[in-house]
Amino acid sequence: MRINFQVVTMLAVLMTVADWPHPVLAQEKQVPRSRADATLSFAPVVKRTAPSVVNVYARQMVPSRDRSLLEDPFFRRFFDQDGTFGRPRERVANSLGSGVIVERTGLIVTNNHVVKNGQDIRVVLADKREFAAKLLLADERTDLAVLKIETEDDEALPALRLADSDRLEVGDLVLAIGNPFGVGQTVTSGIVSALARTQVGVSDYQFFIQTDAAINPGNSGGALVNMDGDLIGINTAIFSRSGGSIGIGFSIPTNMVRTVVQSAASGQKITRPWLGAEFQDVTQEIADSLGFARPEGALVVKLHPQSPLNDAGIRRGDVVTAIDDKAIENARELGYRVATTGIGVVRVVEFRRGRRTYEAQIRMIAAPETVPRNETRISGATPLAGLVVANLSPAVADELGMPTESSGVVAVEAKQGPAARFFKTGDIISAVNGESIKQVRDLKTILENTPGYWDLEVIRGDRILRFRLR
Repeated sequence: MRINFQVVTMLAVLMTVADWPHPVLAQEKQVPRSRADATLSFAPVVKRTAPSVVNVYARQMVPSRDRSLLEDPFFRRFFDQDGTFGRPRERVANSLGSGVIVERTGLIVTNNHVVKNGQDIRVVLADKREFAAKLLLADERTDLAVLKIETEDDEALPALRLADSDRLEVGDLVLAIGNPFGVGQTVTSGIVSALARTQVGVSDYQFFIQTDAAINPGNSGGALVNMDGDLIGINTAIFSRSGGSIGIGFSIPTNMVRTVVQSAASGQKITRPWLGAEFQDVTQEIADSLGFARPEGALVVKLHPQSPLNDAGIRRGDVVTAIDDKAIENARELGYRVATTGIGVVRVVEFRRGRRTYEAQIRMIAAPETVPRNETRISGATPLAGLVVANLSPAVADELGMPTESSGVVAVEAKQGPAARFFKTGDIISAVNGESIKQVRDLKTILENTPGYWDLEVIRGDRILRFRLR
């Protein structure tokens, strides 16, 4: 009988290996082997971060009307003889949210919608101390606001470090800390469910971190932290059919938060880089026509003559695919990447023209003010009284979130007087009584010489509105 020594040797090796503890299998069925394993906890991270998360209360007066039997004309005839029913009244409304201390001197970041129109803003620290807060900066375009509180003897407060949110990966563990429903400081855990969400619709810059850590009303402005105890996002919105958490929450990345905090700390208004162009997403149809393997990038559809892209040789029809080696999937992502870049910084932009790929260096500039804005509040016996108007330039259009090529006279504020009934911020007054309006002085001249009526032509978004007022 002949023995195949190769087979015997192989069997011996397999039997030996079978006796070894297989690391993968052992991990799949492993149970805690020590007390330390059994008590693994997020507690160290919470102890380090929770003192930096605060409660924010904003008090405001809002108009209200009587709701009673006096709504019935019959009862009003007998019980409302002084005619006070139906007059606008005011009531106190309180909004509740959360905030995060980001500088030891008392600088706090929260959501703009938490403190919007608040006349009295209060901040309650984790140790229950309460302070009046000053609003340093409110930015509707990012839905962020920065507050400042003053402590006795300039006490150093516990502040969270802002991490680089670009280093996040889907699957990373995170904690959400805030004050949901006003029940008190609460910590929830989860993971990063997705990055670069652009269809949330709560701010101009759509680039959110999605997490399944429970976020509920009152969590707005609270902290999303990583396992190093660093801030990676400001909790802002949820997707919900009931008003409560269903595991789909959204946070503003810290790289966007940092730009707002820096502006507030310096005492300057936010000035973001301007590309002087309009973009659209690359659809499958566009990708096929351009010879792309898949839809990606931001297609240049319009260019302002003073756009820095022009100077770099980028043309209408080109597709921006990356900035500093960070891939650009759509137009909103491009907007986010530009908004988190400083003025004067040079970025390497990758773009495609046809089937070829190019690179260009772009210096980030502020939007130019090509004409004096001549900001003016309209007064007098006119339906436009109370309206604040200005000459449109790329700078004004950028501040209002309007298309780059917009021109004419724009409403920059429509909150006071008769104008509040008819106008909205961003309305362009293109004609009055048949006369074209090019600059603010044209509008003032026409209003001073009106025959008692006003035929108005107003451009609102992509619509033209025409109406007569007396």
